[in-house]
Amino acid sequence: MQDQLKSISKAGIPEAIAKAELYRYLNEPEEAESICRDILAVDPDHQLARRMLGLAITDQFIGAASDRYAEAQSCFQSLRDSYERLYYSGLLHERRAKAQLLVGYAPHILLPLVEEAMHCFAEAEKIRPAGNDDSILRWNRCVRLLESRPDFHVERAQHTFDTADAPPIPSSLRRAGGNH
Repeated sequence: MQDQLKSISKAGIPEAIAKAELYRYLNEPEEAESICRDILAVDPDHQLARRMLGLAITDQFIGAASDRYAEAQSCFQSLRDSYERLYYSGLLHERRAKAQLLVGYAPHILLPLVEEAMHCFAEAEKIRPAGNDDSILRWNRCVRLLESRPDFHVERAQHTFDTADAPPIPSSLRRAGGNH
């Protein structure tokens, strides 16, 4: 028996999309991802499959270095619609921050991710289709996330230090390449 992938038919794409959505709803993102890859193998520009692939990847975020952030970003950046590129990029940043928050990253370190998500949602809001308030809903969720954790707003001054208080840099380090 050969271990190679088989191609689905183009006529089967609508049913495959429905199955991928179902697997995402059932919290089985690996299955949804596999189906999206099968669709993209026969129709590389299928926009819904690209979007769902990116979402299935973000569904698998666990706040670790192994999260495939760049791959999800690539899926969303390849969307033709400007609104969707912005909205799903914002969702990517938001999901990354929330996954990292769950595993114990300090909230003030994640603030730039949440701010980037909010920037994307604000830009998406400007060009959203009539009646589509998704970017506003996501913006509001980010605001509520920030409000729920006062440690998102740790004074940045607490994390700076005056170089006059630092010990002198040994001359051996200065010769080796400067201040590290």
